[in-house]
Amino acid sequence: MGFTIKDLKQGESGIVTKVTGHGAIRRRLFDMGITPGALVTMRKTAPFGDPIEITVRGYQLSIRKLEANLVIISKNEV
Repeated sequence: MGFTIKDLKQGESGIVTKVTGHGAIRRRLFDMGITPGALVTMRKTAPFGDPIEITVRGYQLSIRKLEANLVIISKNEV
């Protein structure tokens, strides 16, 4: 069952298992530290739902829903 960063609710976290997409957008996600094995936590969503703010590798990052939908995660069950 594949979840994406977009599926996380505020406060939930997950481990990146795969980054889909091609070319520049994939490179951009990797450059931001969104790589397989990274822990991602949903911080908050903008009032109209786009962009979303996440924490990855100890820093806050805002990404669009389109980008968040390209990152497959496994949810952390705490």
